[in-house]
Amino acid sequence: MARTRRYKKLEKNVVSRMAGGIGGLFKKIGRGLLSFFHIFDQKLTLMVVPHSNGKVVNVQTNVFAVIMGFVIVLGVMVSFIPFTRHSASTGAEISRLREENRETLASLDELRDENNSLLQTAKRFQDSLSQSLSLLGITQSETVTRSTNSNSDLASLFNTKEIASGTLRETADIKQLTSYLENAVQPVEQIGKMLESQGELFTDIPNIWPVKNGIGHISMAFGQNIHPLTGRWYIHRGIDFSTYRSGDSVVATANGQVVTVGFDDSFGNYIIIKHKHGIYTRYAHLNTVRVQKGDQVSQRQTIGTIGNTGISTGPHLHYEIHIGSDVVDPAKYINIK
Repeated sequence: MARTRRYKKLEKNVVSRMAGGIGGLFKKIGRGLLSFFHIFDQKLTLMVVPHSNGKVVNVQTNVFAVIMGFVIVLGVMVSFIPFTRHSASTGAEISRLREENRETLASLDELRDENNSLLQTAKRFQDSLSQSLSLLGITQSETVTRSTNSNSDLASLFNTKEIASGTLRETADIKQLTSYLENAVQPVEQIGKMLESQGELFTDIPNIWPVKNGIGHISMAFGQNIHPLTGRWYIHRGIDFSTYRSGDSVVATANGQVVTVGFDDSFGNYIIIKHKHGIYTRYAHLNTVRVQKGDQVSQRQTIGTIGNTGISTGPHLHYEIHIGSDVVDPAKYINIK
């Protein structure tokens, strides 16, 4: 029993000491807080003393108010940092946009210059097309003139009427030019069809150089000449082409049918081809012949080679064109295309 009492007494002492220690700790904390708040509550007097003999201004405050004012000023200054950064980046963006605007204006000026050049070219195209249509007998009133009536002619591109507000004049000009070109397609197509339909005519009429690849030269023209052997004047019924050598290819000057392949004391080896429209061509003094009677030949097809057969002073091709019973000057037909 005595031992139990001692334990209880010891327990009470420990509890009382712990309670006293905790209470003392809280008292110290309370005194510390009071001292801390007392520091903030200390009165301060700010005196504004002018250099002149003016009245001295006294401003009373405390430490807490001063600290809060400093914190507020510091916060305002810190808040200006991102604003300053944003203002700097905005300035840089504005400078970049100004530079892009200057480049855009320069490009627009260049576009206007190119547009003016395009309009001038289109005007020349209109004049050339009108002349071509007139030469070909195509009535403009049914094609280009129709576009004029619908305000699509190029004449409307060069007037001085005002364009609607907010619309670039260049845009309106390009639209009108596009409309004109669309209307110009039909006469151009008609020209193409006409040329296509005439293509067969060009290949049926002797109109090309009879020596392959257009080589050689004319050694004797058609008409009155001095005979190279007799020295007398005579009528040369064709044109002589010379390359100064034998073996160069001779080509048919138009589509046709070979009607004669033979040898003559005067012409030597020769070929006669019958073409449409009553036209015949003769190729004489050939070295070799590469077609037979009855063959169908096409323009530019090789039919033989230049030679020195028959009455001849050197390798050359004697070329004639006959229309019916008349002999004509081949020079009038060469390169007619």
